[in-house]
Amino acid sequence: MAVSQNTFARATGAVAVATAASRATGFVRTLALAAVLGTAAVGDAYNGANSMPNMVYELLLGGVMSSVLIPVLARARLRGRTYSRVFTQRLLLAAVLGAAVVTAIAVACAPLLVAVLVSDAEQSQLATVLAYLLLPEIFFYAIAATVTAVLNVRESYAPAAWASVGNNLIVLATVGVFAAVPGPVTLLPSTMTTAQVLVLGFGTTIGIVGQAVWTVAALRRTGFRWSWRVRPVPYTWRPIRAGTRLLGWVLLYVAISQVGVAVVLRVAFSYGGVSTYTYADLLFQVPYGILGVSLLTVLMPRISRAVALGDRDALVADMGRAARYSVLALVPAAVAMTLLGPMLTTVMFVGRVDVDAARTIGVALALSAFGLPPFALVMLQLRVFYAGNDMRTPALINAAMVATKIAVIALGVACLPDQAVVVMLPVASSLSYVVGAVSGHLVLRHRYGLLGFHTVRETFSRVLWASIAAGVVCVIAVGVMHQLIDNPRAAAAATLAAVLVLGAPTFLITAQKIGIPEVRNAKALLNR
Repeated sequence: MAVSQNTFARATGAVAVATAASRATGFVRTLALAAVLGTAAVGDAYNGANSMPNMVYELLLGGVMSSVLIPVLARARLRGRTYSRVFTQRLLLAAVLGAAVVTAIAVACAPLLVAVLVSDAEQSQLATVLAYLLLPEIFFYAIAATVTAVLNVRESYAPAAWASVGNNLIVLATVGVFAAVPGPVTLLPSTMTTAQVLVLGFGTTIGIVGQAVWTVAALRRTGFRWSWRVRPVPYTWRPIRAGTRLLGWVLLYVAISQVGVAVVLRVAFSYGGVSTYTYADLLFQVPYGILGVSLLTVLMPRISRAVALGDRDALVADMGRAARYSVLALVPAAVAMTLLGPMLTTVMFVGRVDVDAARTIGVALALSAFGLPPFALVMLQLRVFYAGNDMRTPALINAAMVATKIAVIALGVACLPDQAVVVMLPVASSLSYVVGAVSGHLVLRHRYGLLGFHTVRETFSRVLWASIAAGVVCVIAVGVMHQLIDNPRAAAAATLAAVLVLGAPTFLITAQKIGIPEVRNAKALLNR
């Protein structure tokens, strides 16, 4: 299916705007939570408990949904409008029933989940209460994910991308209420009041409820009407049977992933670094979330159709396009985070957390930034495998990635001082992305032949040189500002301002002089 460069860019741009708004409000939410909870025991308990719905969802539902839904829905759509509509109705009902069962089991097992990750008694007690309040999010995550898949297959991308903005705004309101609730002067797991815990837990969960409601409303605006009159048995289970033969590999994939997550969280809790790791990882995800997620949102239905139709040329073209645009956005972002990570987090977090904690987050971000482009490639490669109903290869690649991560963590725990162990956790993840990207590329090249990645290498080389030119400006700005300004936070803020004023234009001018087609295409589109 031929799609023009401008059409692709416009669709991706619409999602990128929504995703940028989501990331911006999510960033403000992160700062607000850090301000009221800190990065010590209470912040770690909240961030750890808030990761549990994601862990259980990914383990029991998320992997199945992200792997199977869009390819299956795309194939159903090729069989005609009537078949697609009925199939989608059955799939939605199956998702509701399955999510309800999984959520009930997860809530019942909340104390066991906390016991696996947290050893401190007071922290464990707070995390358990929060887990009871937060685990119901699983149900609404599943609804939002299923409806988003339906929207994407119906070529509606941006509305679902705006859903998380509502979630972030609700959590920001929750933080405001939390700050207004009377509580202790020193916030500790043992001193938090019942009202504070309830506000924090219920408010965070209501944010996910709002996200799910938004996506359902967006689906209704497309003209689709969700029918509950579909017979549950046996017809509702046909969508599940369509992926039954793939389910084992999918579950193996997500189980392996969650082993890696559990190891990271266990080590982070043991060394008091859950909040440090969480905030560094959130910042790491921002550049990918703005462009990478946008690219995959637009490309996944098209890749699924190309694979279903056996259109290798379209598949290779979309893969190359996504890889080139990812390189264009993420290589300069990675260079910037490497050079400016500690200054960035000093400006963001000092005043909300102490200076040392803020700089530790920045060091973790800087040292792990090299993994950003490989991470984007891994996400792209996995979608290609999923589109071809190949769940075995992602599971095996993921096993290599998680093994790499655990090996690096074990080496760090054995050889590094305590503070360095916390910093090393995101570095271990980035190294695993490198292993995954190389493995995935080799498999795809063996399967599809030459992928045209020589153009990706050319783009990478040119973008890297442009990023280095901008990086030189950044280094000069750092030196000058620290000579002129004694206050560390003021110097960091002035440096970031100088980088925005000088570094970004330097990159764009250098990129244009070197000749990067993707920059020219983006500029031409903006001038329309």
